[in-house]
Amino acid sequence: KCLSPVFKRERQLIHRAVVHRQSTQYRVHNRMRLISIMNRILRSLSVNYGSTIHIAIVCAGYNASRDVVTLVKSVLFHRRNPLHFHFITDSIARKILADLFHTWMVPAVHVNFYDADELKSEVSWIPNKHYSGIYGLMKLVLTKTLPSDLQKVIVLDTDITFATDIAELWVVFHKFKGQQVLGLVENQSDWYLGNLWKNHRPWPALGRGFNTGVILLLLDRLRKLKWEQMWRLTAERELMSMLSTSLADQDIFNAVIKQNPFLVHQLPCFWNVQLSDHTRSEKCYKDVSDLKVIHWNSPKKLRVKNKHVEFFRNLYLTFLEYDGNLLRRELFGCPSETDHNSENLQKTLSELDEDDPCYEFRRERFTVHRTHVYFLHYEYEPALDNTDVTLVAQLSMDRLQMLEAICKHWEGPISLALYLSDAEAQQFLRYAQGSEVLMSRSNVGYHIVYKEGQFYPVNLLRNVAMGQVNTPYMFLSDIDFLPMYGLYEYLRKSVVQLDMGNTKKALVVPAFETLRYRLSFPKSKAELLSQLDMGTLFTFRYHVWTKGHAPTDFAKWRTATTPYRVQWEADFEPYVMVRRESPEYDRRFVGFGWNKVAHIMELDAQEYEFVVLPNAYMIHMPHAPSFDITKFRSNKQYRACLKTLKEEFQQNMSRRYGFAALKYMTVDNNS
Repeated sequence: KCLSPVFKRERQLIHRAVVHRQSTQYRVHNRMRLISIMNRILRSLSVNYGSTIHIAIVCAGYNASRDVVTLVKSVLFHRRNPLHFHFITDSIARKILADLFHTWMVPAVHVNFYDADELKSEVSWIPNKHYSGIYGLMKLVLTKTLPSDLQKVIVLDTDITFATDIAELWVVFHKFKGQQVLGLVENQSDWYLGNLWKNHRPWPALGRGFNTGVILLLLDRLRKLKWEQMWRLTAERELMSMLSTSLADQDIFNAVIKQNPFLVHQLPCFWNVQLSDHTRSEKCYKDVSDLKVIHWNSPKKLRVKNKHVEFFRNLYLTFLEYDGNLLRRELFGCPSETDHNSENLQKTLSELDEDDPCYEFRRERFTVHRTHVYFLHYEYEPALDNTDVTLVAQLSMDRLQMLEAICKHWEGPISLALYLSDAEAQQFLRYAQGSEVLMSRSNVGYHIVYKEGQFYPVNLLRNVAMGQVNTPYMFLSDIDFLPMYGLYEYLRKSVVQLDMGNTKKALVVPAFETLRYRLSFPKSKAELLSQLDMGTLFTFRYHVWTKGHAPTDFAKWRTATTPYRVQWEADFEPYVMVRRESPEYDRRFVGFGWNKVAHIMELDAQEYEFVVLPNAYMIHMPHAPSFDITKFRSNKQYRACLKTLKEEFQQNMSRRYGFAALKYMTVDNNS
């Protein structure tokens, strides 16, 4: 009666064996099977599903930060325990993972970070040829790095995928005997046997040696054994003849174990099924139920040679593309500390009126979207003259084709927020990695905001992209616009000419559009005016929404040779360059309508001057209408809610900015 429904099959088998009259031969035949079942049940019952499992991972750089998410997903998918992740990271990985976990908001998951840069001096004296570099040695110093009151931890490489509940591995600590302090799986390649090629000379190891992709560490006992001194002395001694490590920390762990075999509790090999080219991992499993952990321990990762690689690849891809939002589930029967952010969010949502026709709009404003900043490698230092500017935009999967063109038109830094599902994020990754144009640029920050809810959170996306700008100025654009060639340098010169550092200005870049999918892009203002006269180009939205850009005064711009100031008018929504510290976009506006208008209104309320640049322009490229504009046009309730939100925003403005904001209440807005 006390057994979990998970063991329904096993209970039936036991019942038949014990209650029903069976032949002696049948009972003997099933005896070992029954013992195996009972052991499995006892192992399960020995797991305390309220206790926290501690996991340590060394993670550095953009690629490892992306790869580790798949490992985390696989652990979260199977787990029934609270988890505490201990990440040893560089500054890049810390930034990415801190933002990711903060926005993921998974119940009963705690995260701590430890500065890998502070640990480099502990291991930098060890020459290492492994592709993981200096970070591949940092597992050696975990006893010193992790909290002194932490007694045990599971240590994992970033290229691990779990196929079972990690609690099953956690209970293996109970099997440690005597002076055993390390739980490891035997190496499944012939590396340490030294027969892979002529003159192959590996570090000393016990037999085949052990793989350190999965380690159980009894930290308290290791500290008592003076682990720090033990591995250092061993490394110093072996380096005198070996000169460098080939497999990073694994070589040193194995050299220590060779001298002190009593330290190891050997784990069954299914806890680390190694898939590098030279392994014989198929000996580890007979069927799928035997698999616990797969380990892509090769720089080639999913392209390794293994006769079951398709199965392993599919298992990995399942978690790679799995919707991480589904992992925000509560743990039943496990009391955990209340997360104050989550508690405040639930309180805010509970105060919303679910009978309000605009409830879904209001809810979207408070939805926390899981966010992975810097999904791809990013490398850019702003110019020292304080004139640098970043192009900011947002997009979804259906605008991906604009990326290469924008990169060709804008040579400066770019910050992009992409609204994608987990599966689409992988499609984007393949697209980007297959593009010579995108891969030639390291100054483009791609920030994934994962899909949730029924609206396109346009202003949240803009805020995410703005939040990652590291230049003094930002050009707030949209993904379906191509800036003129040379706009980046022109804007930087304008910073100096218009004294942007000491004044509050929003520099307006006049917007035009074409209805042609193939356009001979004008290389000068004179060329643009010629196309405007010929009807190849038009002022942006002149035929459907003239109010949006009318204050730019295109007639004056045609002949202007110097910047000129324009006044704010109702529904003005130009594309502007502003200082990085400028206000964010208002999140209540989602989908289509009033999202830029509200932002420009706030700039005006904060007394920004709108200055039109006489030799700048951008052109909107044609595309199919978005899902949100279609909803706006066809759904009366959508338009009614947008009107309500607009009125509430105007009221908020008058409260925040007082008398100066009265004009926003009195103007006739018919958007």
